[in-house]
Amino acid sequence: MATGEAEETRVSAAMPARWLRIAARAMVDYALPPRCPGCGTIVGADRQFCLGCWSSLHFLDGPACLHCSIPLPTAIVGQPMSCGACLANPPPFEGAPAAVAYGPVARTVALRFKYGRRTGHARLMAQLMARRLAALGDTGQMVLVAVPLHRWRLWSRGFNQAALVADALSRLTGVPHDHHLLLRTRATASLRGKGRRERERIVGGAFALAPGAKARVAARHLVLIDDVHASGATLRAAARVLRRGGAARVSALTWARVVPDALMTGNIFDFASLDSDMS
Repeated sequence: MATGEAEETRVSAAMPARWLRIAARAMVDYALPPRCPGCGTIVGADRQFCLGCWSSLHFLDGPACLHCSIPLPTAIVGQPMSCGACLANPPPFEGAPAAVAYGPVARTVALRFKYGRRTGHARLMAQLMARRLAALGDTGQMVLVAVPLHRWRLWSRGFNQAALVADALSRLTGVPHDHHLLLRTRATASLRGKGRRERERIVGGAFALAPGAKARVAARHLVLIDDVHASGATLRAAARVLRRGGAARVSALTWARVVPDALMTGNIFDFASLDSDMS
């Protein structure tokens, strides 16, 4: 058989399988149409917001603090600046961008993911977080490190939401991840309603390097991955352990960041009740 005929036969054989996949997908979409992760309205594709929810998201792309990435609306673009809190007490991480400000839609996505077991939201979050990863420097030097859960929390929930986001982010960007660098050595009380100092006390000493992990930490740029950045107590506690372990640099990247500007989007929730451990 000539080469052209063989190729035509191969393509013809593949066509029925392709059309079967298209038909099967159409049937699934008809029975279970994709819905907006923010409000549940039927949308055109998976992991797609409706126009109303998309318009309400506040993307954090403007000038920000060099250390904690809190927005600084009056800062000059391109000129490194630090917020007052970081000048008074510098955090152990350098840069902590988030995809969006914490508001009603961002909150709904995070809660449905974490407590509603909508694990597909991990890829949605990662898609919007990926564009912020480059703000932290050369991605070729980075390793993603999900903020770990204590084994009892992991057992009761069934998954670590930060690890699922890190997995999805790694697949999208090619940046490697290591889920075996950091351990949560003790269960901690809920941070809900606690002040900053109390939160620091609760999570202090809750993390440790995994056995044999020090060689993989040394001289690396490690990026902590979590869902919500509120007070930052959890991120600071984890970053201190990585810095003491010899990391050249530690940064953080989250889905949503609680910022004063979020009040303008209708966020009426108590900021002190929010954290990566919110329950």
